[in-house]
Formats: sequence, structure tokens, C-alpha cells
Amino acid sequence: MAHVLILGTGGTIAGTGTDPARAWAYQAAQLGVAQLVAAVPELAAIPLATQQVAQIDSKDMTWSVWQALAQALDAAMQDAAVEAVVITHGTDTLEETACLLHHLHDGRKPIVLTAAMRPATAPDADGPRNLRDAVRLAHTAAGLGLGGVVAVLQGRVWAGIHVRKAHSHALDAFDAGGAAPLAVLDDAGEVLASAGAASWMAAWPRGEGMGWARVSSPKPPRVEVVLSHADADGWWVDAALRQSADDAAAGDPQRHAQVLRGLVVAATGHGTVNAGLEAALQRAAAQGVVVWRSSRVARGGVTPREGDVWPAAGTLTPAQARVALQLRLLAAQV
Repeated sequence: MAHVLILGTGGTIAGTGTDPARAWAYQAAQLGVAQLVAAVPELAAIPLATQQVAQIDSKDMTWSVWQALAQALDAAMQDAAVEAVVITHGTDTLEETACLLHHLHDGRKPIVLTAAMRPATAPDADGPRNLRDAVRLAHTAAGLGLGGVVAVLQGRVWAGIHVRKAHSHALDAFDAGGAAPLAVLDDAGEVLASAGAASWMAAWPRGEGMGWARVSSPKPPRVEVVLSHADADGWWVDAALRQSADDAAAGDPQRHAQVLRGLVVAATGHGTVNAGLEAALQRAAAQGVVVWRSSRVARGGVTPREGDVWPAAGTLTPAQARVALQLRLLAAQV
């Protein structure tokens, strides 16, 4: 029988605390994904399977967890019995995982990420509704032949390539950097068209299709994010270049794998960079480091313009741009 596969990775949605009155005092990643499903009786009508891929606080997300997730998704895409996949995740790095999966996925089946801002033991726990909505949406999308990566949180459906955490503690903590949600879900979990999208089905993302094997490398290229700010003189960049030179000269393969390959600058405004930092970035580029520009501004991103010295990351957040640049550098190695 066709079913929705739910992959668990931990996060606040699986977190627990001892005092409901102090919901902020909890430990993430304590409940297994099967326990999360059992706590939502409304899911009983949809055939489900569960698999625990990881059990972490998503602030501690690693390349190795992404590799395990990619392997599980690769298997799910090849399994005819799996109609769609839901991933339970932490909120802190959800935007990075969603960006990664969008680039890797070919859109054959829906992949829906969900999370929670409150632990499972909180009086206002949002995980059960978010999980219910994610499963129902995944099942509906599969029936309509939709694929691609989306995220469902607080009744809103966001494209995986656009979603980002926009509030540090509110229940409604996610947006898409100014883009409208693909769709909204009512209190019963039924899909409604978004006021900002002519057709949620037409707007559904597909994915870039790089392939799950893209993350098979034991270590990704080292890409770091540097912030442009008042008095940014490039000291950090020059220090990183010196460390990279030492690592490259050490003759140790492990140290050589840590050599700096890319930099994403979280620029001011529409991609502007402090002159001191810009000079350091030019020195980095002269040594073969790939430089991309994103923006530290919450909405709008950086639009490519004629005469750009360094590529613009578009609407990607600095964290998402880092993931995208890692994947581009991996593709260049093939």
C-alpha cells in the first residue's frame, strides 16, 4: 500500500521539558518520530511509516546528518510504496536543510519539512498540528502528482528554496523573505490557495535535480560566512587565508581538506561591502577562493547587476547561500 514516510531528525518538535509553565526550559530531540506520530490521532486515516535518521538539536546539524538524510531520501524515491516524505526537523537550521534538499531533489515525489517552536510537553505545543498538516499536505500533493521540497509551519506552506526563520521565538516564526506562501491550511488542515499565489499547484517547486550522490563526499568544501559591518577591515578573512596556507602546506590530507574554498559575505543593503572587507575579499579571490554576495537584510536579497565583481546569491539567506556554494564547488570537482 502506498504510504507517507516520516523521517525524524530530532529538533524542538521532539523536545521535552519537566515544567509546562517554563516551556522554554527543555531539551530538544528526546522523542522518537514514532512517538510524535502516535501523539496525533488524526493521522490514523493515512498509511504511514516512520524512520529515525538522526536525533539532534538542529543547531548541531552536520554534513554527516545531511548525508544520512540524503541516503534515506534516495531510497524513498526508489521505493514505489512511498508516495511522499515528511521530515521532522529543528527550526534553527531548517532553512539550510530545505535549501540543500531543493538543490538535490529531482521533484519526483513531494518532500515536506516541518518543525515546532514549542516542545512536545508545552501547553501550546505546535508540533502536533504542524505534523498533521505536513502529512496531509504530502499525501494531497502526491495524489496531484506534485514533487519538490516545501515546508509547512503554522498553517503556511513555503517553498523549500525560500523558507527561512524570521522570528527567534514566536510560534509563527517562518516566512519566505517577502515571497508569499504557496498555500495556507485551515484549522482542519485543508489546503486553501494563498492570497499571494494564483495557483498553489502551479507555484509548487520542483527542485534542481543535482542528485543525492552530490553529498557523498566525506567532507564538503570549506565555505564560511563573513559579515560586512561598520569597521569591517577584513581581519577575519586574512586570518582564514593564513590558516588555509598553513593547512595546504602541511602535507596532511585531513588538513588539506579544510582549506578555505569559498566565502559568502552577508553584505549590507543590496549587496554592498565595507571597503576594508572588500579589499580582503579581493585578496581571497586572487588566491582562488570563490566569493558570493548575499545580504544581511531580512527581505529582498541581492539581485545580479551588470558589472558585479562577485556573484549575487539572489534571495538566498547567507546560510542558504553557503550551502548552495558548497554544492556548486562539489559539482566543479566532478
